[in-house]
This record gives sequence, C-alpha cells and structure tokens, in this order.
Amino acid sequence: MRLLHTSDWHLGRSFHGVGMLDAQRAFIDQLVSCVRDESVDVVLIAGDVYDRALPGVDVVRLLDDALVGLTGAGARVVLTSGNHDSAIRLGFASRLLERGGVHLRTRLAELDQPVLLPLDAADPDAGAVLAIYGIPWLEPRLVADQLGAETASHFEVTRAATERIRTDLAARSESRTVHSVVLAHTFASGGISSDSERDLSIGGVGAVPLDLFDGFSYTALGHLHGRQELSPAVRYSGSPLAYSFSEAQHRKGSWLLDIGKDGLTGVREVLWEAPRTLAVLRGKLDQLLSAGDLVWAETAYCQITLTDAQRPAQAMEKLRARFPDTLVLGFDPEGSGAAATTSYSSRLAEATDDLSICCGFLEHVRGRAADDAEAAVLAEALEAVRLEGLSL
Repeated sequence: MRLLHTSDWHLGRSFHGVGMLDAQRAFIDQLVSCVRDESVDVVLIAGDVYDRALPGVDVVRLLDDALVGLTGAGARVVLTSGNHDSAIRLGFASRLLERGGVHLRTRLAELDQPVLLPLDAADPDAGAVLAIYGIPWLEPRLVADQLGAETASHFEVTRAATERIRTDLAARSESRTVHSVVLAHTFASGGISSDSERDLSIGGVGAVPLDLFDGFSYTALGHLHGRQELSPAVRYSGSPLAYSFSEAQHRKGSWLLDIGKDGLTGVREVLWEAPRTLAVLRGKLDQLLSAGDLVWAETAYCQITLTDAQRPAQAMEKLRARFPDTLVLGFDPEGSGAAATTSYSSRLAEATDDLSICCGFLEHVRGRAADDAEAAVLAEALEAVRLEGLSL
C-alpha cells in the first residue's frame, strides 16, 4: 500500500499581503497528478488544512475540489485538524464523508478509532492490516481532563493520546498482524522523555519527545513547515508552499511511503514545484539596482534589507522599478556605530534651536538627515508659526 504524507496546507493564507489561492490551487493540481501517477492509495493530511478557523467561501470550495480530485484519482484521504483549524467545523459531516473515502479525525473520541485497510490481498479478512490513527491538535488546558492526563502539558496530553492508541493497537494485534500509521499535529523534538524532564520547551513552545511515537510503523507529523526526518519512521512533511521568507531555502515536498504485510518497506521524497521564487537580498541601494547577478530576482517575491549609511529617499519606488514584487523592505545601516543607538531624547537635549529639533526628529523617524531643501521648508514653516504667534 502506498501513502503520501502531507500537512500544513494553510488554505486561504496570504503571503505578505499577496493572496495565495491560485498558488494553492496549483499545488492541489500537482498533488492530484502525483496520486494518479504514483498510484497512491492513501493521502495523509496532518493538520492545518485551513489557515484560520473561519475560512472564506472560496477557500472551503478549494478544499472541496481537492477532496473530490484526490478520491477521484483513486485515493482515500485521512485528515486531522491542526491549531489553525476549527476542529468542530472541519469535522462536520465526517460520518457521511467516510462513505466517500474521506476520513476525518478531529475529535478526542476518535483517537483510538483507526481507519483499517487490508494489506494482504490474498486474505483481506484475516491477514495483515494497516491501522491509521489521527491525533488532532491537542490544546493541553482544554483536553487534559478528558484524556486523564496528570498535568495540562503538551507532554502529558500527547502521552495520554498515544497510550490510548497503543491500547487499541494491542487489542487488534492479538488475532492478526497490524501495522500502524499515526498522524499528529504537534511540535516533536529529538529528545527522550524522562520523569525528571517531561514537558520540553523550545522557543517558548511546548514540545514532545520523539520516543512517544516508538512502536508505530510510521508517524506523520504536521505543524513545522520544514520537511524533515526526525527518525526513519518519524517525519514532518512540511508545508507544500513557502509561507514566509524564512522558508526561502526550503525544498517543498512530501513523503511517499510504502507499507506491506511485513511493515514499512520504503520512504522517498516527492517535490512540489514552487509557483514563485523567493529572494532575500541585502546591500546598498545602488549596488542592488545595478548588480548583474540579480536578474533572477526580478521575477521573484523579494525581501530586501538596505545597508546604506543613510536611508535612501524613495527606496521602495526605486527598488520596485527593478524588483516589482518587493514585499518587505528593511534598513540595517552599516557603520552607523554609536549614532544608531543614540536615543531621541539625547538628540533632543543637544538641539540648539527649533529648526534643529525638527530636523533631528525627521532624521530619527526615517533614518536620514534633512537635506537643504527640506531644512528650508521646515525653516519657512517655523517662521510662519512665529509670525502667526506675534499677530495673536
């Protein structure tokens, strides 16, 4: 049996203000083609199908098109909810959808209710079987009591969830060979759990140790957007599209895995074609505008950091003349030294007159000193205010 591990579609998300629905539709087309070309039996979606709990009508329609396309190509779909989804809304009509080959696992009560698929064509009733379980996003404070967890931590609720699955798996394994795939939307680390350090935290976000997934044939993780292998049988598929410039170097794709009556036999990558290249550029304005080796970035979405000592005038307009899709512009002056760290209050204390105060404020908010023309305009405005005050 062949399965395709995906996650974090984030349908409806925008990229720095640019709508991504067309790009997401193109990904769905690639996905359906892959299912057809690779004869995929099951598509796994490990959470964050939508980008928000209340997706727009066109976004819901895109998911509908995706499910129709995938099942029409001959695959079943097993889908869990992530922290960006509304589990209740995403799980609507789950019993009805199951008849069409779409299996939703968004409720705690369904943790130990696997999708069962025969692996032995010669003996489908008593031979080896594949059990696919789904663990949706578990918010510790909301689910700890229901799961009987000792504390409201990511470690405890995930451990309780996986123990429920192991109990069900053990019962099913008494009479036949059962291989297991578990979908989980969580932040897994490479650590090993212990009584002294149970709830790990990385960057302030709760993480669960890798050995919570020991014993399963394969664990399909979602939540992190970078495709990665934590162990041969525990992997993140990552998001199919880049959703931030920090993902510019990612190779977006999924994992294609084969499971037979003897267990997991192979895992290989499938890559998705990116609709647009991402460019992260840094340098002085004149250098970026004239650099001959940046022709490729002219059609990319760009994040640009200017390093000019003073903030150039009309920087965005000039950059977009060459790089039309510059979406993020930042400034990090080189060689600014102590001047960059001087507080505005210090500058104000050194001002000798009203014009110095105004020019200092202008330099403070935009990072570039007033030129002669601007200083003349400010002086004229101050003089007009002074004369108006005298007339009163």
